Amino acid sequence: MDIDSATGMLMLLTAALAILAPSAWGLDRAEFPPGFLFGAATSAYQIKGAYLEDGKGINNWMSSPTHGVSHLSIVLHSFCSHSSAGDITDGRNGDAADDHYHRYMEDVEIMHDLGVNSYRFSISWARILPRGRLGGVNSAGIAFYDRLIAALLQKGIEPFVTLHHFDQPQELETQYGSWLGAGIREEFDYYADVCFRAFGDRVKFWTTFNEPNVFAKHSYMLGTYPPNHCSAPFGTCNSGNSNREPYVAAHNIIMSHAAAVDNYKRNYQAKQGGSIGIVIEMKFYEPLTNTTEDILAAQRAMSFEIHWIASLLRVTLTLTRGMRWSLLQTAIVGFYDVPEGMEQIIEYVNKRYENTPVYVTENGYSQHSSNGLEDLINDVGRVNYLQGYLSSISSAVRRGANVRGYFVWSLMDNFEWAYGFTVRFGLYHVDFDTQVRTQKMSAKWYQGFLMGSRPVDALQTLRAGS
Repeated sequence: MDIDSATGMLMLLTAALAILAPSAWGLDRAEFPPGFLFGAATSAYQIKGAYLEDGKGINNWMSSPTHGVSHLSIVLHSFCSHSSAGDITDGRNGDAADDHYHRYMEDVEIMHDLGVNSYRFSISWARILPRGRLGGVNSAGIAFYDRLIAALLQKGIEPFVTLHHFDQPQELETQYGSWLGAGIREEFDYYADVCFRAFGDRVKFWTTFNEPNVFAKHSYMLGTYPPNHCSAPFGTCNSGNSNREPYVAAHNIIMSHAAAVDNYKRNYQAKQGGSIGIVIEMKFYEPLTNTTEDILAAQRAMSFEIHWIASLLRVTLTLTRGMRWSLLQTAIVGFYDVPEGMEQIIEYVNKRYENTPVYVTENGYSQHSSNGLEDLINDVGRVNYLQGYLSSISSAVRRGANVRGYFVWSLMDNFEWAYGFTVRFGLYHVDFDTQVRTQKMSAKWYQGFLMGSRPVDALQTLRAGS
C-alpha cells in the first residue's frame, strides 16, 4: 500500500468530519477535574539559543559531529568518525534555535494569550553550572530562570520544570565519561540541589530526567545522540558497546534520580510544597494474536520499553508521554496518530503502578518543514490529532484514571534533535531566519478549548480568521 497516499486520504476524511460534524467530538474543558494542568512544552537546547552568552558553558550537543568547527579545539575528543551516528539531518544546530533567551517575554505573552495554566520547560545544566560543580554557579544563569519564572507566575502560568532534557555540560564527558561514570551522580545531585534552593519556592512541579529510556538508547546504543556511542550491529561509531553501555548509563541516571528525589523530599518538599517525578516515554505493545507466545512477546516489549526504568521508581510520581502507533503516519517514521492508544496506555500505567498520578508531558504531531507555509499554518492534521488525544484522555479520566495534566509538544517549532529543523511540532510557526512567531490553526483550536468555547465549532471559522 502507498502509505503516503493512504495517509493523505485519511487525513482529508478526518478533517472533513471535524468541520462538518462538530457534535461528534463534544470535547469540553469542563470534563477535566479542577486543577488539571493544561500546557505546552519545550526544552532548553531546543529553543533557548544564546549558546555561549552570559557565562553559559559548552554542552554535549554543542560538541556533536555536525555542530561545526568553532568548538573543535575544546571538544575534538568527542567527535564521531562514522557516517550515521551523530548526524543532524540538515547539518544544523541549536546555537540560535528560537532565540528564546532574548525573546522569553514575547513567548510568555504567547502562552498567556493561548490560555495555558502551566508551561513545561527544562533548565540548561550548562547555563547554571558551566563546568559542573567544580566550576561554580553561574549567577547570570540563575538570574535568567528567575526572570522567566517570575514572568510566568505573573501571568498565572505554573512552571513545570525538568532538570535534564538530553543536555549536560560537556565538561562532565571529560571528567567522567558522562553517564558511563558513577561520578556524574554527585554532579547531578549538586545541580539539582542548586535548582531546588534557587527556584523551589516558586516551582511546585519538578521532573528530574526527560525520557531516560530514549536518551540511553540514542546516546549509547544507536549513537544518534551525543556522545554518539554504539557498536555493531546497531551502528559504526568510533567507540561504544551497544550491549552494555545503555544499561550502565540508565543505572547512573536512575541512581541520580533517586538521590535528587531523596534530597528534595528530605530537605525541601515540606517547606516548598512541591512534587517531583520523572518522565518516561511510553509505547504500548499489543500481542498480534492471543497465543501465549505473542502475549509473552508483547510483555517483553513493554518491559524493555518502559519497565526497565519505571519499575525501579514506583515510589515517585510517574509521568508519561503518549506515543503513536497506528497506520496514520506523521512526519517522523514510527510516530503515528491513534488517539485510542492514549487511553489504553494511561489505564495500563495506572493499573500497573497502583494509581500513580500521571501527567502527559509531551504529546504532539509533526509536519515536514518542506511543506508549504499555508499547509504548515493551516495544520488541520494537528487539530484533529489534539482533538482525538484530548478526547481519549477525557475518556480515561471519566473511567477513573488518575491523570492530572496534559502538555502539547510543542509550544513552537524548534530544533528537533537529530532531525534538526526538518520537522515541526509547534502550535506556533517559527521563521528561523527572522524569529517571527505565527499562530497556527492548532493554536487557535487549543486556545478555544482552553477558553471554554466549543473547540470543534470554532474550527469551522479558523481558516477564515487565519
